[in-house]
Amino acid sequence: MIRKRCAFTFVVFIFCHAFFPATSQGQAQTGSAPEHRKTSEPYTGDLTIFDSPGRAERLQINRVMDILSITPGKAVADIGAGSGWFTVIAARRVGQAGIVYAVDINPESIRYVSERAKKEQLQNVKTILGKGDNPVLPAGAVDSVLLLKTYHEVAKPVALLRNLRASLRPGAKVGIIDRNGNGENHGVGRDVVIQEARQAGYRLQEQYDFVKGDKMDYFLVFTPEP
Repeated sequence: MIRKRCAFTFVVFIFCHAFFPATSQGQAQTGSAPEHRKTSEPYTGDLTIFDSPGRAERLQINRVMDILSITPGKAVADIGAGSGWFTVIAARRVGQAGIVYAVDINPESIRYVSERAKKEQLQNVKTILGKGDNPVLPAGAVDSVLLLKTYHEVAKPVALLRNLRASLRPGAKVGIIDRNGNGENHGVGRDVVIQEARQAGYRLQEQYDFVKGDKMDYFLVFTPEP
């Protein structure tokens, strides 16, 4: 009778590990996020929609830049630059002594931002065609980073944040503005972002709900762990 029970227990053990791998002890104990979670398709439509009237006021973008310590002479990375809406604002604030890296994985966005910077005579803007898991920024060059309504589109967020670390100067701040969602509906949960940033070696420094004031959008500020 004892032998039959042992055999039955062994079969159940093998069955559970074969068909329920996500509940393995390692993930249950660490609480780590799934390696591949749902993400939204990167936007490839009309870029002018990002320049809607009143957007700066709705996002309180000057307050955002104050919190990220974006001041004259600083180096800023706009990851997921899109139309360059934030790139232009940040470039004017940091002035000619500073620089703004406009990063996007869409070649059309890179072309659009390059032409926009030239048209608006902003010589302190440098465009970078990034990768899905790497912003391809120069090492030790960046003081402040903003991912504005972009994070939910990042296919490999932990890898991207890890690769970003090498580009950050001491004391650098990384800001993420997004909205709560399930990943594929152009939003991602705040707790998911915090968890993924922690996996990538960042700690949450501050979090705010003032952006747009609709309780859906959030603004998280991270700093890299020593």
